[in-house]
Amino acid sequence: MSAGVVALAEIGDKTQLLALLLTVRFRSPWPIVAGILFATVANHTFAGALGVWLMNLVGPQTMRWILGLSFIAMAAWTLIPDDAPDEKAATSGHGVFLTTVIAFFLVEMGDKTQIATVALAAQFHNLLLVVLGTTVGMLLANVPVVFAGEALLRRVPLKLVRMIAALTFVALGAYVLLT
Repeated sequence: MSAGVVALAEIGDKTQLLALLLTVRFRSPWPIVAGILFATVANHTFAGALGVWLMNLVGPQTMRWILGLSFIAMAAWTLIPDDAPDEKAATSGHGVFLTTVIAFFLVEMGDKTQIATVALAAQFHNLLLVVLGTTVGMLLANVPVVFAGEALLRRVPLKLVRMIAALTFVALGAYVLLT
């Protein structure tokens, strides 16, 4: 569930655009993929821990409403296309790996996939599996961009993918609210 939600939410997201920008800038795919992996694990571990903490703080009944409404809000947010991140994020004086780690970690802060990770961890109460799933989802969405780059992005119907992702978030929200 975590991998699917994040992979769908990530299509056309600013971090996917950042992956493309880094690929064009550095033309060194493996350090970029390693940087995405490292940054995602760190960022989503933080987000997942926050979700588990929130669940323990407010209790299951209140959290059910927060989660359900959050997923529905995520559906609306998913329909709004992201702008490309600032090119300065991809052009520091650091190496490819460190530049990718820093840029991805910072761009992911407050992003819809980070918010989804908070919600998923709160819902499923399993930090390890949620972080593993959301990380796999990020890699599923971003690794093809790193290796296929711009050619792939021109062929993917982003509007359709955004609509499918939005419907998935609505379904998750309804499921949480009704169970």
